[in-house]
Amino acid sequence: MNDYGTREDPHAQARAARQLPLLLHSLSLFREIFEIVHAHHRISTVVEVGVESGQVSGIYAELGASAVYCIDPAPTDALRAALAENDALHLIEERSPDVLADLPVADLYVVDGDHNYATVRGEMDWVLANAPDAVIVLHDVLWPWSRRDLYYLPSLLAPEDRHPASSEGPTVWHDGLSRAGFVGLGAFTAAQEAGGERNGVLTAVEDALSASDGGRQLAVIPAVFGVGVVTRNQALLEALAPYRDSKLLSTMENNRIALYTRVLQMQFEAVAHAENADAMAETIASQRRDIERRTAEAADLRAQADDLRRQNERLRELLDERPATLADRVLRRR
Repeated sequence: MNDYGTREDPHAQARAARQLPLLLHSLSLFREIFEIVHAHHRISTVVEVGVESGQVSGIYAELGASAVYCIDPAPTDALRAALAENDALHLIEERSPDVLADLPVADLYVVDGDHNYATVRGEMDWVLANAPDAVIVLHDVLWPWSRRDLYYLPSLLAPEDRHPASSEGPTVWHDGLSRAGFVGLGAFTAAQEAGGERNGVLTAVEDALSASDGGRQLAVIPAVFGVGVVTRNQALLEALAPYRDSKLLSTMENNRIALYTRVLQMQFEAVAHAENADAMAETIASQRRDIERRTAEAADLRAQADDLRRQNERLRELLDERPATLADRVLRRR
């Protein structure tokens, strides 16, 4: 139950807000959606492509799944330890295209791995062909990867399965990529162009469904980068309708990504200003050092001039004190 605070404790909601990350991204936020899926479809076996911290994996077991196969080709030690605490969770350290056929056919497939057309299309095609009654839940079916490929680095895709990519990232403030956008910082790149054929997660899902034998529908829940539920279970689709058709959720998601990418832009600008300020400070420091050097040189020159002036005065004194020469006397007579 949500805690909105009381007269005696008016800050409860604010405390809850402070505990959330700045960018909501985890599938664990969709627990109530998974509860609806489990309520309308018998789920004993789950195959999870792309594992976060193990928290989401545990949700499937809590809701009744007896076996959850967690596919992650490069798990951290923390993830291994988290999954090892639950006997129902089985870590599979392989890539999904290489291992799906070796696992038991599941009742639920959760796809949240590589967010590009080639990978998602391959996963979808296999599940649709080999697990026709399974429910498929996919993450990131909306912006930014709905119509634009993401490539984790290093990419194992064949060249023909990749679009020209950039280290710059998408932003909602214009249609192109930007250094101030949703960038991978070395972890991933983004297709330079959005849209067109064979580009993006949602495009892969649509094409896979069009190529299948039909009967399945896609329900998109427009929140936290978008979750898609693929099923032929009409009761499940009806239960998801309030989320799927929610104008409120859609508007809040659009506002969320607009605000977040504006924060990214402001961070980029702040770093740029700081770098400019650092460069200006270095320029000022260099100019100050140059001024100090020139001031020291000028002081040395003044000291040399003073020394020469004293020497000239001494010479004049010596000339005045010496006995008059013949030339001096001649000159005096003239």
